[in-house]
Amino acid sequence: MNIRQAPYALRVVRRHAGDAAILYRRRLTERHDERLDRVAAVSPLAYSAGARLMREGARATNRMGGRLEPGPFLSLDPDWGARIACYALVARGLRNAGRLHKAAEHLREADGAEAAWWFGLMTNGTRQRAVRALRILLEAVR
Repeated sequence: MNIRQAPYALRVVRRHAGDAAILYRRRLTERHDERLDRVAAVSPLAYSAGARLMREGARATNRMGGRLEPGPFLSLDPDWGARIACYALVARGLRNAGRLHKAAEHLREADGAEAAWWFGLMTNGTRQRAVRALRILLEAVR
């Protein structure tokens, strides 16, 4: 899938603490132009805990063998984009690598439509309650 057609894009960046990622979503502007807007950043700890989720998402859409390297945008299909978006929002602020890994594995096995539903809940104004509920369901917190 071409990056100009992809509804989601992932960009791996190199930071001082290690590799991290930034997730983007394609949206329409008021003048009906398409652009990629930033959804969330994935910290280096969350990136290493959820690397398998992001690698499989990149592998499903790109023909690069699933390698995540700093550089250009990687296109994501709607299902994998929603899964990674949910993970990015759930992982924000968490520091337990084991629980982050467990959350990433649950989302990797989740249905894409269900992940899109959760992502919609988290972006419609009730973000805090939806994020907390999904964190509990994914066993990211106690």
